[in-house]
Amino acid sequence: MLVDDSALVRRTLSEVLSSDPHIEIVATAQDPFVAAQKLRKEVPDVMILDVEMPRMDGITFLRKIMSQHPLPVIICSTLAERGAETTFKALEYGAVDIVQKPKLGTRQFLEEAKVQLTDAVKAAASAKRMIHKPRLVEPKLTADAVLQGASGRAMAKTTEKVIVIGASTGGTEAVRRVLEVLPQDTTGIVVVQHMPEGFTASFAKRLNELCQIKVKEASDGDSVLRGHALIAPGNKHTLLKRSGARYYVEVREGPLVSRHRPSVDVLFRSAARYAGRNAVGVILTGMGDDGATGMRELHDAEAFTIAQDEKSSTVYGMPKEAVARGGVEQVLPLDRIALGILGATDDNSPASGKSVV
Repeated sequence: MLVDDSALVRRTLSEVLSSDPHIEIVATAQDPFVAAQKLRKEVPDVMILDVEMPRMDGITFLRKIMSQHPLPVIICSTLAERGAETTFKALEYGAVDIVQKPKLGTRQFLEEAKVQLTDAVKAAASAKRMIHKPRLVEPKLTADAVLQGASGRAMAKTTEKVIVIGASTGGTEAVRRVLEVLPQDTTGIVVVQHMPEGFTASFAKRLNELCQIKVKEASDGDSVLRGHALIAPGNKHTLLKRSGARYYVEVREGPLVSRHRPSVDVLFRSAARYAGRNAVGVILTGMGDDGATGMRELHDAEAFTIAQDEKSSTVYGMPKEAVARGGVEQVLPLDRIALGILGATDDNSPASGKSVV
C-alpha cells in the first residue's frame, strides 16, 4: 500500500515498484484516513508512508498503526534537513526503513531508485516473516567499481587498531545498541549504515547525544580517532585509508556497489587493505549480501570478524551471507557484540577464539 498526498508520487512509485514481478500494489491512498479505510478491507505485507500529509501526518499515523495493527512500514521522504530529523523519529516508532522519494524526470536516479525501493520493500516483508524468499536477480557491481582488490599481503600489525561496522535493515537500532555501551576510550570506529542522503547527519547527531563516545557524520579526510565514531554519509562511499600511523576516511562519489551507496563491501575492503590484522569487522542485521565479500577479505587479511546472530537480527541476510562465505570468526547476539569488540581490541584480553555458531 502506498500512502502519499501527491498523485504524481503515487503513480511514480507504483510504476517503479510494479516493474518488479515479485511486488504488487494492492492499494494507494492520499492520506491516512483513506488508508485506514482501505486497511479494513485488505492488509498489505508492506506500507510505504509519506510524512507530511493533510489531515494527519505520517508519524502520527505510524504510531496508530503500530499500536492497533502492526505491519512493516517504510517511510518515504523528500529528506529536507528539518524533515530528516522528524522522519528519523519514525524509526523509533517502529518503521523498518527510510527511502528517498524519486526525483521525477531524473533517469539515473529513477534507475537507482528502482533497485533501492524494490530491495527495501522485500527487506521489509522479510522482516515481518523472518523468511527469505528468492528475489529477482539483477546485475550488481562489486567493490572493484570503487577500489581494486589487494595485490599482496595485508599490512603488518602495529599498535593501533580500528573498528569497521556495516548494517542495513534494522541497523539503526542495532548500531545504537552497540555504540551506546562502548566506553569513551574505545578504538576509533567507522560505520556504514544503509540510509539515504540527509538522514545520516541526523542519525549521527542522535547517536552523539546517547553515546559516551563522540559520533559525527564523516567528512572527507576526517581522522579516525580513539573515542570517536564516523558515520558514512548517505549516497557517498566511505573508505578507510592510512597515512603513517594515522587512519582517516575518504568520502567519494561512485556507482552503487552490492546495490548500495554507501556500501559495506567498499568500507570492509579498504579496511582489509589499509588496516589488515589491525581491523575488527562487524556485520549487523540487513537484507542482501552487502559486506559479505568484504568480510571475507577482512578475514583473509587476518582481521578479527564478528557477525550478529539470527535470533537478534531484524533481517538475517547480510550476517548469514558473511558466515556462509567463511569470513566470520564469532557469531554473537546483539547484546554481546560490544563486549566482543572490546575483547578484540584489548591487547591484554584477546578475543576468545574462533567460535562460529
